[in-house]
Amino acid sequence: MPWVYLFFAGVMEWGWPIGLKFASQPQHRVWAIPMAIVSILLSGWLLLLAQRTIPIGTAYAVWTGIGAVGTFVLGIVFLGEPAQLARFFFVGLIIVGILGLKWVS
Repeated sequence: MPWVYLFFAGVMEWGWPIGLKFASQPQHRVWAIPMAIVSILLSGWLLLLAQRTIPIGTAYAVWTGIGAVGTFVLGIVFLGEPAQLARFFFVGLIIVGILGLKWVS
């Protein structure tokens, strides 16, 4: 169960950078700022639950990795950010690191 908490904590990490990105536009502030706040709180709470069992260094690395990879994909799909091969390569390295940490835990 701790890995499930950690996965969803990482997924919740996607909400706050996206929320902050939209909060920079006045027409989206009404929903974007609360979304970012709720996302931060849920992400932190789920990370807390995961850390009860998973070592903190592993949990933190996986949490930020899932957040970074998801935000990267959302940026490309919904915000028109560049989809360059080099960017995918280096995000792939993050994914390898996440899987490696899960494998050795």
